[in-house]
Amino acid sequence: MTAINRRRALSGSAAVAVGVPLLAACGDDSTSTATDPSSSSSPSDESSPSDDGESGGSSGGAALASTSDVPVGGCFVVAASKIVLTQPTEGDFKAFTAVCTHQGCLVESITEGDIPCPCHGSTFSLDDGSPQSGPASSALAAVEITVDGDSITQA
Repeated sequence: MTAINRRRALSGSAAVAVGVPLLAACGDDSTSTATDPSSSSSPSDESSPSDDGESGGSSGGAALASTSDVPVGGCFVVAASKIVLTQPTEGDFKAFTAVCTHQGCLVESITEGDIPCPCHGSTFSLDDGSPQSGPASSALAAVEITVDGDSITQA
């Protein structure tokens, strides 16, 4: 009986020693572990637009970006809000969670093509967030946005 307990203890230690660095490699630099894009109240970040107009509209939505920040046929990541904004065709703006459904990495901004995840090579559709290549097998969750003039806010 002692050998079984020792084996379990050693295998558990090995799993922790291997698993913790792998999880850390797939995370971002923030201390938050929330994957819900609405859990962050501060839209300011290196990836977000300048400070003008970031206070949010009176409808309760936080300002995310300017329409000029989102390239046609590309995407723009607002890392602080964990939201990726896309413009599949001119004037058609969409938003999804920026958290990859494979292992929780943040996707990257790109000027043309699909939404790329830098960690394991998954890509997602600009149009509906569906996976275009794996290992991710489920879509990025849609996020409600409002476009008013040249301002994009979370609804």
